[in-house]
Amino acid sequence: MTQVRSPPTPNFGQTKPRPKPHRPAMPKIHECDRCFLYGRNPYLVCAVHPTGPDADTCPDFRENPNAEPDELWEPEGASYYNGELILQPQQRWTPEQQLELLDTHPLFTGRCPRCEMTYPQYETPPVHWDCSACGWMDDAV
Repeated sequence: MTQVRSPPTPNFGQTKPRPKPHRPAMPKIHECDRCFLYGRNPYLVCAVHPTGPDADTCPDFRENPNAEPDELWEPEGASYYNGELILQPQQRWTPEQQLELLDTHPLFTGRCPRCEMTYPQYETPPVHWDCSACGWMDDAV
């Protein structure tokens, strides 16, 4: 005995739209937005590479003369490196103190700042540069 199915009843009063299937964004590179060949279409990257270039750079890139330039703004105390915003660390010393450290510290001069005794050269410099001749102690660390 075969079972007969009735057709589904249409819901004419449906108020919620049907969900659209998720489509991933086309794989494009940073240069695409400034390229003359860029399609500005969610389904087509450009005329030469419809699905996007195969590498990190595009051999067919042509600068669009009407494209907006990249923003060169950086927040104060930060810089961009390889497209990533890096915050600059807070400085412990003023520029004058840093120069004095370079001019007097045994790590840079190889001598005791008080008695001028020469330190032996090390493959790996010591953490503390205390002088055995005059008793000077490194308090920079």
